[in-house]
Amino acid sequence: MLQRPWRAAIGELRLMECAMVHGFPLRRGRRLAPGWWWSATTGRLVGYGSAAMRDAVMMLDQNPQVAGMVSRPLEFVWEERGRIVTHTPDLAVSMADGGIRLVDCPGSGGPSARLVGRARVVGACARDAGWEHRFADTADPVVLANARWLSVYRHPRCSVTIPASRLRAAFAKPTTLGKGALRLGDPIATLPAVYHGLWNDLLRMAWDRPLSEETPVTAVPTGRRKELEQ
Repeated sequence: MLQRPWRAAIGELRLMECAMVHGFPLRRGRRLAPGWWWSATTGRLVGYGSAAMRDAVMMLDQNPQVAGMVSRPLEFVWEERGRIVTHTPDLAVSMADGGIRLVDCPGSGGPSARLVGRARVVGACARDAGWEHRFADTADPVVLANARWLSVYRHPRCSVTIPASRLRAAFAKPTTLGKGALRLGDPIATLPAVYHGLWNDLLRMAWDRPLSEETPVTAVPTGRRKELEQ
């Protein structure tokens, strides 16, 4: 791992191409082991080390304003009160508007005092680069539950049998998810494409209400991913 002064490193970093500088340890007592999330946004794997981080990656992957993300691509090292301190932000995220965010995922208990202190230093470095640092948002439980269900259908293979134009036509006027899927054919075959359209923002619904066959769904003018345009 190469160490460089921050301002010198900024001009050389190809942040979205960086590999993880540190992996995630396997710890006893954790409900979730470290793993990998296949990102529909980038088509690449993003590592996570906790349930909170996995959920943060999932919600970022669904966010149409996110253009890319990588896990633990850089480590900050500085001296504080005569000792060396290090911090590796959990994620780096590129936004559609060109912005860069460094994101930490502390979990439902919120950031510890130690993490808050380190975030001040990392935040100052981020601002110096024209970036920002933030803690991952805590999503509403219903939104999370809907995202977990729809994320199963995030891969483009779920939409190959039904063109985007047919999806839009089926939901051109607000209709329930079940009725729209039936218009497209056998729901067993068509529901994956409908779920894929909801994940990709080709179709819209109220994310803060539990997803069901009675969920009102409507088409939007354009989807956020090019592979939907078939």
